[in-house]
Amino acid sequence: MLFLIILILSFASGFFLPWWVVAIAAFLAAVFVGKTAGQAFVSGFGSVFIVWVVLALFKSIPNDHILAKKIAVLFQLPSWWLILIITGLVGGLVGGFSALSGLLVKKAFEKEQV
Repeated sequence: MLFLIILILSFASGFFLPWWVVAIAAFLAAVFVGKTAGQAFVSGFGSVFIVWVVLALFKSIPNDHILAKKIAVLFQLPSWWLILIITGLVGGLVGGFSALSGLLVKKAFEKEQV
């Protein structure tokens, strides 16, 4: 459930809002729905990774990957799709750590049960 919530919020905000909004979406989703630390990180990482790769493909496919190929040459990478993977990894780390932070904040403020 957390994976889908972060995926939908990140995808919807990816078209209109700045890149860092995915961090807020993952944080808030984990605060309200997160259960365990592992689940929160994996859900945040996986969903934002997928969203960033898909959004990058939406922008790269219509121009035949011209910019991605030039950036790959700049970083001395053999292919443009490695830029896509690196983009997804950066976004995934942002989403994963944001979701983990949201869950840890939630646990810090929970009342201790006896």
